[in-house]
Amino acid sequence: MYQPAIDLDVVTAIDMHVHIEVDEHGHNSLPDDLVAAVSKYFKADGPRPAIEAVAQYYRERQMAAVVFTVDARTQLAHQPLSSVEIARAATEHADVLIPFGSVDPRTGPAALDLATRLIEDEGVRGFKFHPTVQGFDPSDEQYAPLWGLLEKAGVPALFHTGQTGIGAGMPGGYGFRLGLSNPMLLDPVAAEFPELQIIMAHPSVPWQDEALSVATHKPNTWIDLSGWSPKYFPAELVRYANSLLKRRVLLGTDYPLLTPDRWLRDVRSTDLKPEVLPGILKDNAVRLLRLSS
Repeated sequence: MYQPAIDLDVVTAIDMHVHIEVDEHGHNSLPDDLVAAVSKYFKADGPRPAIEAVAQYYRERQMAAVVFTVDARTQLAHQPLSSVEIARAATEHADVLIPFGSVDPRTGPAALDLATRLIEDEGVRGFKFHPTVQGFDPSDEQYAPLWGLLEKAGVPALFHTGQTGIGAGMPGGYGFRLGLSNPMLLDPVAAEFPELQIIMAHPSVPWQDEALSVATHKPNTWIDLSGWSPKYFPAELVRYANSLLKRRVLLGTDYPLLTPDRWLRDVRSTDLKPEVLPGILKDNAVRLLRLSS
């Protein structure tokens, strides 16, 4: 069972958003046609590292990483990577890796059973959801039992928000509905489950103001800064990260599509204040994930 073994005196940053896109058997997290389209969209034709390589990559940089896949078996008709295997592999690299689980909310009771097993038997520290790719509306009451389970367990839920490059340029965008990732759909979840810590991933274009509104109003919501080079962050996002939300903004990259090397280089060209960066890079994540004793 996973137990973190991160030396916070050694680790300089915690990347809250790292995808495991291929397992040790060579199975991809997405169907092959989607993988090809995503690679073209992000101009990322290099190999997708498996979890062992991800651990070594972050260890070399004295960073820790939250790792996960997305279970979208219903929407994609594709077998997801195993969150159990990810959690067990992270146990072997507990000095740098922090496993999040993923379940398909559309599988109903099966999602609850798998989430329980991932928490109780594997020790995952949170869960990742992608409403657009998984094809569900997080504000729908049918998913309330899942949010209640995560709230009771005390583990955060990380949601993709905003536009996605997955399916971009494909006929009908592969049938994906962008509106399912409007952060305003997380507002009722945050209201109904006030102890559930909700992370809104990415600059939420075209709904950045909605994300900032939710995060300002609901103290159990956070924003991770993944998926974009910092030099492209919307000005309002930077302004809030420097002020009202400075204790609830988190470093995230979207590795392997965006590397921490580039993120950390480009953040120097932003207007993020030097005094808020330690919180964004590490301290806020330490508090959220309860990594300090």
